[in-house]
Amino acid sequence: TGDALLSVRGLTRNGVFHDISFDVHAGEVVGLAGLVGAGRTEVARAVFGADPYDAGTVDVRGERLARHDVPAAMSAGIGLVPEDRKGQGLVLDASVQENLGLVTLRSATRSGLVDLKGQRTAATRIAKQLGVRMSGIGQHVRTLSGGNQQKVVIGKWLLADTRVLILDEPTRGIDVGAKVEIYQLINELTASGHAVLMISSDLPEVLGMSDRVLVMAQGRIAGELPAEEATQDAVMALAVSTSAPHEHPAPKNEEEGPRGH
Repeated sequence: TGDALLSVRGLTRNGVFHDISFDVHAGEVVGLAGLVGAGRTEVARAVFGADPYDAGTVDVRGERLARHDVPAAMSAGIGLVPEDRKGQGLVLDASVQENLGLVTLRSATRSGLVDLKGQRTAATRIAKQLGVRMSGIGQHVRTLSGGNQQKVVIGKWLLADTRVLILDEPTRGIDVGAKVEIYQLINELTASGHAVLMISSDLPEVLGMSDRVLVMAQGRIAGELPAEEATQDAVMALAVSTSAPHEHPAPKNEEEGPRGH
């Protein structure tokens, strides 16, 4: 692995997550595991600028990002493949070409006119590279399979030369064959020096793909496991823990039960 491309320090959103700190280096996949409701998606959206936060910092390649500023995050080289592929990642009634060109639309515009030929050439190249199965670049993305839709969501960030890619449940709802293709794509990204932060509720997926696993519990990072120590039992023990570090530990005589998920 190379230098830290993404550095998060003390990220806090009151009542949602607290004191989140981690790095993601060039050439590595960092998995973010935890139970539903642990705050994983909320952290990802805050890093990307989609949601506000109350304290902490996000640096990309040593440059500090403004809070709650998606264009700044995109310009710095962060991409987010959201958990809700259809609702947040795609314009379903637009074509494959139009969806692939969403992130690069501004850079492809001169004097108010979009370079459609250039957009089409780039979209065709990336669709072929990712193996998107379609009748043509003009096919509505709504009519693609889930796996091919996900390739389009990822492809638009690759066209923008994104250096840090956040993947939130990247293989949810897609078939086994498409999952393998997504895994191969992630490996190709890290091999070429990209950094990947991957959130997944599929524990075998997290363990199989990650160089390091961060485990969240109750809005905090409960622990970090290197790949060689990350087992399902070790991850689950941290995920259900109520002993994530607190600023003010409760007195020992207070009963503290696990929070429901």
